[in-house]
Amino acid sequence: MSVILHIETATDLCSVAVSQDSAIIFQTDNLPKEEDSPKSEKGTNHASALGVMVDEALSFTDNHAIPFDAVAVSAGPGSYTGLRIGVSMAKGVAYGRDLKLIALPTLEIQCVPVLLVHDDLPEDALLCPMLDARRMEVYAALYTRALRTMMPTQPVVVDEHSFEAFLKEHPVYFFGNGAEKCKAVIQHPNAHFLDGVPLLAKYMSPLAEKKFFREEFADVAYFEPNYLKEFQATVAKNPLSS
Repeated sequence: MSVILHIETATDLCSVAVSQDSAIIFQTDNLPKEEDSPKSEKGTNHASALGVMVDEALSFTDNHAIPFDAVAVSAGPGSYTGLRIGVSMAKGVAYGRDLKLIALPTLEIQCVPVLLVHDDLPEDALLCPMLDARRMEVYAALYTRALRTMMPTQPVVVDEHSFEAFLKEHPVYFFGNGAEKCKAVIQHPNAHFLDGVPLLAKYMSPLAEKKFFREEFADVAYFEPNYLKEFQATVAKNPLSS
């Protein structure tokens, strides 16, 4: 038996889930609700939202006398601040409860809902999850349907020739919050775009279970997220200087 706490904070949304032998027994997130206003701050303040979610998950398992075995965390790439907060929380829970830490590549997590929903994809299809970076840059990777890595996670400046070698040989399915801006640029007939693919903690379960039973654990003290890029601080413009 394995009980795992899952934490996902790589984008402007964050979520938490608990799995028991791969089945999700608890989940919560800060996805915008219909009643939220367009300027709602939901999904932007991980520091406060994540703490509440994790407390709810821990209370749920404690109340049901379900002991944890491990904490899994989305390890990047993604938002520098989001990843830092998520990994810090995961390490704190793991250390405080003497649990194993499991680090999962964020883009691999993004593939799970596609594989669950789109079981009719061609056998030779490649999956290309994309996270938005800035301008025409995305963080991307390429996987087979069996999640074998065909292109490791890397920053890509998208133009009309991006992924051309793969598109010549395979149908490629692009998805994630970085894919929308690529639709008008990548026009190859083998390029397909999937909308509405969520990045949520509950989809971490099958990947985390595999690592748990293989005993592929991260070091609680020294693990760091895969930021891909160094954090670049910006200075707010002084409204009085113009």
